[in-house]
Amino acid sequence: MKLRRRDSLAQTSLDARNELARLGPDGLEVQARTLAVGNQLAATLIVTGYPAEVVPGWLDPLLTYAGRLDVALHIEPVSNAAAAQQLKRQRARLESSRRSGLHHGRLDDPDTEAAAADAAELAYRLARGEGKLFRLGLYLTVYGRTEEHLAEEVASVQSIAESLLVSTAPATYRALPGWLTTLPLGLDTLRVRRTFDTEALAACFPFASPDLPADAAIAPGGVLYGINSASGSMLLWDRFAQDNYNSVTLARSGAGKSYLTKLELLRQLFTGAEAMVIDPEDEYVTLAESVGGTVIRLGDPEVRLNPFDLPAGQTADPGSGADHDALTRRALFLHTFLAVLLGSDLSAAERAVLDRAVLATYRRAGITGDPATWTRPAPLLADLADELGSMDESAAGELAIRLDPFVKGSHSRLFSGPTTTRPTGHLVVFCLREIPDELKTVSMLLALDAIWRQVAHTGARRRRLVVVDEAWRLMQEPHGARFLFRMSKSARKYWAGLAVVTQDGDDVLGSELGRAIVSNAATQLLMRQSPQAIEQIATAFRLSRGERHHLLSAPRGCALLLSGRTKISFSPVASSQEHDLITTDPAELHAGTDHTHTPDKDPYGLPELTEPRSR
Repeated sequence: MKLRRRDSLAQTSLDARNELARLGPDGLEVQARTLAVGNQLAATLIVTGYPAEVVPGWLDPLLTYAGRLDVALHIEPVSNAAAAQQLKRQRARLESSRRSGLHHGRLDDPDTEAAAADAAELAYRLARGEGKLFRLGLYLTVYGRTEEHLAEEVASVQSIAESLLVSTAPATYRALPGWLTTLPLGLDTLRVRRTFDTEALAACFPFASPDLPADAAIAPGGVLYGINSASGSMLLWDRFAQDNYNSVTLARSGAGKSYLTKLELLRQLFTGAEAMVIDPEDEYVTLAESVGGTVIRLGDPEVRLNPFDLPAGQTADPGSGADHDALTRRALFLHTFLAVLLGSDLSAAERAVLDRAVLATYRRAGITGDPATWTRPAPLLADLADELGSMDESAAGELAIRLDPFVKGSHSRLFSGPTTTRPTGHLVVFCLREIPDELKTVSMLLALDAIWRQVAHTGARRRRLVVVDEAWRLMQEPHGARFLFRMSKSARKYWAGLAVVTQDGDDVLGSELGRAIVSNAATQLLMRQSPQAIEQIATAFRLSRGERHHLLSAPRGCALLLSGRTKISFSPVASSQEHDLITTDPAELHAGTDHTHTPDKDPYGLPELTEPRSR
């Protein structure tokens, strides 16, 4: 058996030299810059310079080149000890060069300063164990049928490389070593290396992609956000598949943040989600009316919201899901509401008086800690003012006086009666345009409270999107910001996502509560920023220099999606029907309106100047 097995192996053994000779070309002709390989000509380019910053998939234009192009990456790790010593010598050389220039009265060299800063940053990152160093060689071998064809192909590849800010040099008098370097043999005979850290090397990975991972890109609940600026592919994003369902959109005025928000909202409705919107400028009215939504116009004489309303569905039935602390929570909300309404924090004496007055006002209306009484009509703000006026404490009398304009004066219309409407439907928009500026913040708080009661206390669990446009108004008030923060923390429990949209990044990022709201948003959208705000935005979101420049020069509508390690630039795409529903561009709205007038329909009642005057 053993002899037979040996005979069998001997019969099937191969001559490696002969087999490799069959795989190789018939002959080679080596010239100064080209190499004749069979019936093909080859020329190798050595990458000698790289862009300052790259993103994953930046080599795609070269990897997807239409002609025949071999791209070889040779990677060699550098030990930590050698890397530290190398960086130490480099920093010493750069510092010496800088000091020598200063000693001789020469101006600072920007290249030296930038290189010194980069070397120092890299040294600290290595010391903290945040990365390693690698030596990388990148080589390109171009093929052509004839010398003219090869020259055209080399020019095309060099043009693509230059567009990527990559510098190349021909492998002159090293055509054969260059060709061998790009073969799948693992040999780097040229050894033209550049030192990379872990992050830069990961971006050079040839199979990286600027698109979302496959599982996220084909998520069943995703909606179309737009077109990926880097790859040209569609960007589908499902906010309800993230760690939480909240989002933050920051952009300067006119960058297209409301347009993008309305586009996502409309497409979320297609998936069966419900949406509720705080709309300070009536930008969502056309959309709501077109899809059969509910528009609640705060400021209308017939529309009122009562801050004393208890959550709907609170009964004595143990199976109803009633919150047995609903009355206490409502009293605490009234503290927040009155602090925002009066425009200042309440003193300790005022808070104590107010707490007793609120509970007494509820008792007068027959509402106590017994859930069976919670279905009775809620008291009004005027009842609280009367209760405060009947108390002997000076703090109570002062609060009653401060409440007088909102009970009997010019600002009383919104609070002068029981709630007239409930936020029900697949799309509810609270319009605040007719509200005076002095009351817009407290009106936003009241509307948001009504939405939260609908989300948290109706017992129906379904996907909901709550949009707070121009959120800077609410963020300016500490109590309003705190209410928004609590909602961002709790929304996920009720399958709801909070979308905060604002044009003033300082109001969001300039306070601890604002930064907490940003950190609790798994979906972050940045659009065009002003030069005055870009530093704060870049620091808060840890943007690279390239991303900063992108946000400063981004065209209208272009956005940068941030979520964990995902960073994708995209441009929203809408159909003509969607565009007509969501655009608020004054020029487009003006162009779509019939502006022809007859003389008797002149808005000012003036005759046409071209008409002859009668005598």
